[in-house]
Amino acid sequence: MTELMNALITTSDKDAPFSLSKIPMPEVFDQDVLVEVQAVSVNPVDTKQRTVAVANGSTKVLGYDAVGTISAIGSKVTKFKVGDKIMYAGELGRTGSNAQFEAVHENLAALAPEGFQNAQLAGVPLTFLTAYELLVDKFGLIPDKNANDGQTILIINGAGGVGSSMIQLAKWMGLKVIATASRPETKKWVLQLGATHVVNHREDYVQAIHELGYEALPYIAILHDPNQHFEQAAELISAFGHIGSIVENQQPLPMNLIKNKAASFDWEFMFAKANYQFDTASQGAALALAARLIENGEYLIPVTQTLHGMTAETLLEGHHIIEANNFIGKLTIEY
Repeated sequence: MTELMNALITTSDKDAPFSLSKIPMPEVFDQDVLVEVQAVSVNPVDTKQRTVAVANGSTKVLGYDAVGTISAIGSKVTKFKVGDKIMYAGELGRTGSNAQFEAVHENLAALAPEGFQNAQLAGVPLTFLTAYELLVDKFGLIPDKNANDGQTILIINGAGGVGSSMIQLAKWMGLKVIATASRPETKKWVLQLGATHVVNHREDYVQAIHELGYEALPYIAILHDPNQHFEQAAELISAFGHIGSIVENQQPLPMNLIKNKAASFDWEFMFAKANYQFDTASQGAALALAARLIENGEYLIPVTQTLHGMTAETLLEGHHIIEANNFIGKLTIEY
């Protein structure tokens, strides 16, 4: 008889897009661990995936950012044992973490740091990995403490989930950080996380950055709609510099603006490694770094709100909070 578990699946009803259902337990492959999920976060990718699923009438279990305890392991697992608490970001094509149990490849996880609440830890993996991969894999920065002294980065939308991680990671790596923020509370937040300067992305921030004494910048991370910021980034980027984005453009970007600077444009998509089986072990290694930074007090977990109880109503509430597009830091749900 097939063993079942509770899960929140998507429906075709946009007003009630989640339904608590009994579904089969996930299949555990040789290098998978089976995790009893204890807390998850809600990210923009969840809201986008929900919208697509509702429009298509497909039933999916969402959730890509979680912490939990391993209840079983595959026959070839070497990194973990039953009873370990891990944090991880899952895969787009598999049953997600809005369920009692989730199967995840061991390469995509790391031991959770001790002494921290589940609701906090669930807010670490996805945004930390996104920030790390853009800084290290795409920009080519060195992932060691103070290894990039003398470099400066502009982070557009610094108070969001990825920005909250990137500010801290970039500062730890030795960069000076210019972060954008437009509200008093977001300006305070990015300064608390370690930004050297704050400029307002609703104003002429190119001029503001020039007034800070910077004619050009070697690294610019666009963590919001790139169509709104590409021209400014193109003006600010230095020769042979890097502009990176994590948000899909809605209109063609004027790449010709950076051609004569020999500057690069870099896409970051955290799920690409798992989707294409590309260096997946690097994600577990990056999360192990996050755990060390947390334990050493060098990384503030950017969770600012936690909802309690994984119900259809609570999950939808979390999605609506994120969709309001003014949230600071990370939102999590504790089971």
